[in-house]
Amino acid sequence: MKAMIYTRYGPPEVVRMQDVDVPAVKAGEVLIKIHATTVNRTDCGFRSANYFIVRFFSGLFKPRAKILGCEFAGEIEAVGKNVRNFKPGDRVFGYDETRFGGHGEYKVIAASGALATIPGGMDYTEAAPLTEGSHYALGNIRAARVKKGDIAMVYGATGSIGSAAVQLLKHFGAYVVAVSNTKNVELVASLGADEVIDYETQQFTGTPHRFDFVFDAVGKSSFRQCKPLLKPKGIYISTELGRNSENVFLALVTPLGKGRKVLFPIPSITQADVVMIRNLAESGDFKPVVDRTYPLEQLVEAYRYVETGQKTGNVVITLENSDPP
Repeated sequence: MKAMIYTRYGPPEVVRMQDVDVPAVKAGEVLIKIHATTVNRTDCGFRSANYFIVRFFSGLFKPRAKILGCEFAGEIEAVGKNVRNFKPGDRVFGYDETRFGGHGEYKVIAASGALATIPGGMDYTEAAPLTEGSHYALGNIRAARVKKGDIAMVYGATGSIGSAAVQLLKHFGAYVVAVSNTKNVELVASLGADEVIDYETQQFTGTPHRFDFVFDAVGKSSFRQCKPLLKPKGIYISTELGRNSENVFLALVTPLGKGRKVLFPIPSITQADVVMIRNLAESGDFKPVVDRTYPLEQLVEAYRYVETGQKTGNVVITLENSDPP
């Protein structure tokens, strides 16, 4: 099979196309023919290893999993022994940041993993970006214990995580103030945001609202900057470590008091989460935003674009035979 391989950490150019063996399917696993995948911040982070801590998960000196692509959609080609919940021919989507593999023509994943069937009528390019941004957003929303009637801010509402967060917060009944650039104000409003602050013409800190939850989905703010916007027991979460890893330190210290808190939840995803995401997509409560689509052969170019920090929503990668259902 064809796959995009990397054998050392570094810039996008370390990735190259290569012929490799189709992975063997074992008991309890399924083999998936990949029709679409994505390039996202998880893939970029593992490929570059700019955060050294990544190497403790992916390999200290060189990557163990040589085919990235944590997010995928495709068709089940074969199932291993004792698999009962999926069968060959099922159209599925999912997430796998342990074995990755989406940037190749086939991958294997445990049948009990973060995997679910694609909603009827949805094609592979629509299904591929369902999980990465949404599961990060969902984990942070759950950590903040957002409930109906809460007031939430999403800073960076146009990325894959931020655009998912706006939609999920509305699903949970929050009043959402989103922060966006000028060109995407209308897009963010269409996702359900109650108010949109254009950071190119306004200071987001000038809002009169006080928030139960401030979620920085791009890691470009700070607790110090956002603290005055929080209610007395408000919660601040950023998707990034912050300057000098301050968000990790603050997440250890601030919960000891009774006031405003910083949380730094460890992301996780289960099959139940993927089923929930599928149901939200099926009901129309969640739809990933897609910026651009590239063929697998142009994966390096896709990486370059994602790392400009200018993408809106998701960047989807298509493989051959990725026709709609």
